[in-house]
Amino acid sequence: MINIAILGFGVVGSGVAEVIKENSDSLSEKLCGQKLNVKYILDKRSFPDHELGDRVTMDYDMIVNDPEVVMVVETMGGSHPAYEFTKKALLAGKNVVTSNKEVVANFGTELLEIARENNVNYLFEASVGGGIPIIRPMWQCLAANKIESVTGILNGTTNFILTKMIEENMSFDEALKIAQSLGYAEANPAADVEGLDTCRKICILASLAFGKTVSPENVHCEGITNITLSDVEAAEKLGYSIKLLGKAQATDAGTYVITSPFLVGFDNPMAGVNDVYNAITVCGNAVGDVMFYGRGAGKLPTASAVVADIVDIARECKKAITWTLSDTNPVIDYKSAKVRFFVRTPDASAKDLFPGCVFCDTDEGYAFITDELPEAKLCEILANIPVLSKIRVL
Repeated sequence: MINIAILGFGVVGSGVAEVIKENSDSLSEKLCGQKLNVKYILDKRSFPDHELGDRVTMDYDMIVNDPEVVMVVETMGGSHPAYEFTKKALLAGKNVVTSNKEVVANFGTELLEIARENNVNYLFEASVGGGIPIIRPMWQCLAANKIESVTGILNGTTNFILTKMIEENMSFDEALKIAQSLGYAEANPAADVEGLDTCRKICILASLAFGKTVSPENVHCEGITNITLSDVEAAEKLGYSIKLLGKAQATDAGTYVITSPFLVGFDNPMAGVNDVYNAITVCGNAVGDVMFYGRGAGKLPTASAVVADIVDIARECKKAITWTLSDTNPVIDYKSAKVRFFVRTPDASAKDLFPGCVFCDTDEGYAFITDELPEAKLCEILANIPVLSKIRVL
């Protein structure tokens, strides 16, 4: 029997218990007849009507000091006390599996090193793509490649909102209310719509891809709160859809990492990724582009990824995932990177400032896409005309 403890019995934590129960026989076959057993559940609440209600404790030391518990599953969310609990478990020689992108993004380097020193695992497949396998494929299946870029729709809530705006001509506020009514968005949706959730996830992927710690505090982050129906309509006229992306790319100057809305051409498969679905494209120098697609969130999809990590550890498959702490910030100034921009302006003189660009008429003036140039230079040029909106182009 393989004893585990689940920290936090909310949506994901209860989903982990459900997957272990429902797939008990098939999991046992994968583990050579051994059974996964939820010995403890750490939560402030009691669950008297749940079949595992007798496993609930509020005493974390009981878990850490129990030699029968070989694995801790952290599904609490937030940085604290999840970070402290994770560190204590690793130092006690227990493996840890997590779905907590905030802890991985902010403390992953330290926790991975502690895991290495104590000869245990710290795995976090569910922290980025929910049910989409991405950490394991990047670390194992694409190991022969030098990763050149990672780009992804990493937040189902914002993708749902943008889909409603694009397909049903809804305003941002209208689409947000529907997302909240369906449970896709929290009452306070800031972490989603302001891009922070996506930023944490692309930092994890960038750290993994390029081998140096990428911290969210060093990454430029924009959300979708300023996207309007006028932007959506003008982008469509030019052959593009708007998506919130996390993007990390290796350049000669360093690593370009950003979270922001992007225009994505209709010929790009990512333009057709709608509703709460996520998609991540990884470009390797040998394999080229590969895309991972599926539900990026939800109780059972996320729990599926958590349990996959549990099974890997229970099989005694050592997963020495690591990246190093850089002495200097590996992320370049985003304004130094060359990009194309979609611009809307009421001023016809923009045609003189951007000769050769294709313009389309809009209700409020003109929309066009610039040539590739450093973002700082673009800002200088645009200082001479009124700008209704500007959005990066993938």
